[in-house]
Amino acid sequence: MTRLVIDASVSIKWFVRSENEGNVPKAVEILKGIGDNRISIIQPPHWMAEVTAVLSRLQPDLANDAIDLLDVMEFPTTGDSNLYKLASHLAAGLNHHLFDTLYHALAIQEKATLVTADHRYYRKSKQHGSICMLVDFDFETARSYS
Repeated sequence: MTRLVIDASVSIKWFVRSENEGNVPKAVEILKGIGDNRISIIQPPHWMAEVTAVLSRLQPDLANDAIDLLDVMEFPTTGDSNLYKLASHLAAGLNHHLFDTLYHALAIQEKATLVTADHRYYRKSKQHGSICMLVDFDFETARSYS
């Protein structure tokens, strides 16, 4: 089974359908993989707050229903002090926001793959491994991103 961490840039594509959102079919494919038990998910502690914040800004009329759906999915979360230390190290080294590096640190710590649609973060952090762009995600090669 493929083990993933999904950042907010991917999760919001499950709900926001606009011409500005690219790669929605790839994001939906991941969601179906979760439902089919082909993908297991682990998330950092802040993921629901971040997705909610983005949805509240982009599509406030969908936020409540999206929150209910995400809550029902019951994605496991984890966030011990080692995760925060690694995320802090990544944030300082990459000069990037901690909330983004928390997703990446979790993927590294859990030997999973972070899937992101955030090109800026990907360019800065790809040398650390355990990350792939949503557009490049492929179930067949998912384990090779680590």
